[in-house]
Amino acid sequence: MKWQEVLENARPVIGDRCKACAVCNGRACTNKMPGPGAKGVGDTAIRNYDAWQDIRINMDTIHENDTPDTSVELFGRKFRYPFFAGPVGAVNLHYGDRYSDVSYNNVLVAECAKEGIAAFTGDGTNADVMKAATEAIRAAGGAGIPTVKPWGADVVREKMKLVKESGAFAVAMDIDAAGLPFLKGLNPPAGAKSVEELKAIITEAGRPFIVKGVMTAGGAKKAREAGASAIIVSNHGGRVLDQCPATAEVLGDIAEEVGGTMKILVDGGIRSGVDVFKALAMGADAVLIARPFVTAVYGGAEEGIDALISKIGEELSDTMSMCGAKELKDINEDMLW
Repeated sequence: MKWQEVLENARPVIGDRCKACAVCNGRACTNKMPGPGAKGVGDTAIRNYDAWQDIRINMDTIHENDTPDTSVELFGRKFRYPFFAGPVGAVNLHYGDRYSDVSYNNVLVAECAKEGIAAFTGDGTNADVMKAATEAIRAAGGAGIPTVKPWGADVVREKMKLVKESGAFAVAMDIDAAGLPFLKGLNPPAGAKSVEELKAIITEAGRPFIVKGVMTAGGAKKAREAGASAIIVSNHGGRVLDQCPATAEVLGDIAEEVGGTMKILVDGGIRSGVDVFKALAMGADAVLIARPFVTAVYGGAEEGIDALISKIGEELSDTMSMCGAKELKDINEDMLW
């Protein structure tokens, strides 16, 4: 199945808010929430995409004609490509009712693992969402990363039990989800976490811990102080705070501050292998891509996921060839214009 077929198949079944656009740039859905849009006027999701497009690449084809090695190692596991499926929750609310969170994660986790990458899974107010996600990860031999919302301490503790039972090789917390309305006003309190609170959660997790939702160098330093093994530079796709800078606009400063001391991942508007290349050149170790994987599942299930992974992987390999990068470690800022 080709990516164009996936898009065409997705449009009738993905709901009336997502348009399964040829380019997922935030313009058609703007601020449609529920739906795939962003908070406020929808500016941040659009800015995420546009910022990557403003970055240009230096071409250099005077080098040995080798096939690039696109593989990456993360926390002791080797992956085929340096991109992962990002966490998405409440798919039947924000997209069409063809899938529930349970059926969506069952397809996504297994197929991503089969294709040599990993899927991050979402979380929600329904406890069955995390149960099903961690079961899907367990069935895939731990080749997935459950993403826990910043609930109160007792709820987080219960979620971590499921994470441990899944054998997941790492766990994430999207602390930027503190801006989601359904987390506010809960008892016990959910939302922002102090460094000390994060330390306790990371200790409880007992495995590499990824803090998702870092947008400043100062925030990256606090995540490192708390004991995080990695961060994800992310503004939650624009869904938690309007008028944020794009992730591409802050990645360089964050990489300069903590690069080499912890793994750095980034998401937000990354839509092609060329964008993946740019992120790596700016200091990221890997990237997350979320909304297009929803389209992939709705438009083709396993075949749709394969089509998306192949498309992005081939684009990355081609860009590396055209810039003289034999391995991911060869990609550097000199390759950007």
